[in-house]
Amino acid sequence: MEAVLAKYENQINAFSEFLEDLPDVDEPVWILGARYDLKTRGTGPSSDAGWGCMLRCGQMILAQALVCRHLGRDWRWDPEKRQPKEYHRILHCFLDKKDSCYSIHQMAQMGVGEGKSVGEWYGPNTVAQVLKKLALFDDWNTLAVYVSMDNTVVIEDIKKQCKQPGRESRSRAGPCGRGEVPASGQSCSETPHLRSQRPLDWRPLLLVIPLRMGINSINPVYIQAFKECFKMPQSCGVLGGKPNLAYYFIGFIDDELIYLDPHTTQQAVDTESGSAVDDQSYHCQRTPHRMKITSLDPSVALGFFCKSEEDFDSWCDLVQQELLKKRNLRMFELVEKHPSHWPPFVPPTKPEVQTTGAEFIESPDKLFESEEEFEILNV
Repeated sequence: MEAVLAKYENQINAFSEFLEDLPDVDEPVWILGARYDLKTRGTGPSSDAGWGCMLRCGQMILAQALVCRHLGRDWRWDPEKRQPKEYHRILHCFLDKKDSCYSIHQMAQMGVGEGKSVGEWYGPNTVAQVLKKLALFDDWNTLAVYVSMDNTVVIEDIKKQCKQPGRESRSRAGPCGRGEVPASGQSCSETPHLRSQRPLDWRPLLLVIPLRMGINSINPVYIQAFKECFKMPQSCGVLGGKPNLAYYFIGFIDDELIYLDPHTTQQAVDTESGSAVDDQSYHCQRTPHRMKITSLDPSVALGFFCKSEEDFDSWCDLVQQELLKKRNLRMFELVEKHPSHWPPFVPPTKPEVQTTGAEFIESPDKLFESEEEFEILNV
């Protein structure tokens, strides 16, 4: 049904100015043999062109973290090969539907809580805060998103957040694990006897470090340290760009940054729940862009993914060796203990009362009702 409504919306957009003058009635309007249902129009934007580029970059950095988490860093997309079931679940997280966990709808709505109206341009830090909040509603990936504060990464706080007890794990023996629908009004996470409560040794970590490396342009003293970040095996890219132009930076060569540009407008992908996704537009079909590092806006957000505690400890060692000991002017600080003058650190938890639009989120582990549906996608 959503696919049908989406098609109507796309058709209606062509006549949007004309339709605004029509009376508010229940009857459809017919134009040149085609029916247009006025009640399916909705009230929000029908496109993120002109304002959604940083949100799309946020989706990219998070998608990279999920690929590393489920498929591994060495995985590469090949359109000619059969894709694993985890790949399809990741794609469904980012569909342009209000009930997809990390859709543009959810990100824009969650941004309202960060002081950003729907349709307003975001900066790197705001997107990072949005991702941190949305991850709380994602029961499948169980990702811990830590956003540093005041250019300071606190090891104690990260380990406290990543070792939170009480995250629910799917019980394979329960009805939800077999694809049966719980009682009316309940989700799998609301039926305690279907879940086993156990602490996780380590929740995979997406570490985001918002920085300002200058006033109007990047300070040259930070450039070498900035390049070192891309060399780290935990690198998940960088959010940044130019004023009102967001890019997802994935590496560098010499004095140029390599980035993906989200400014190619595409139609939303139509798909029914549980069906295969046409994934061509989700992958870069051309050579990535390049730009001079000195042209970068100084406001950025570094991203790192640590799948295990050992991975995080290794990242800390690299930061000490390559960024802190070798540089006179540090991009950020890495400290062992929570600063005494800061408010106490409380790991974020999923709120019981949802008032920011997150009530529409469909957790990725509920997108498919059975393992058989995954197999169908891979045929």
